Amino acid sequence: MAKQDAQDRKKRKTCSFCADHVESIDYKDAAKLKRYLTEAGKIIPRRVTGNCAKHQRMVTTAIKRAREAAIISYVFD
Repeated sequence: MAKQDAQDRKKRKTCSFCADHVESIDYKDAAKLKRYLTEAGKIIPRRVTGNCAKHQRMVTTAIKRAREAAIISYVFD
């Protein structure tokens, strides 16, 4: 039973922004922001992407600003 529990646990993903020592996320960088969107245009949660809370908030804010500036569309077809 103990062996199975250890095998079922998954290693926590590391924040790619922390690894690169990123201080700010630019809303004009559409290619980087699209990595954090689903095909439907929804923002992918941090439990899936592995971002820390600080950088996930920054990504969310940048995506919302990019949508307002019409750099990224709200819905993808």
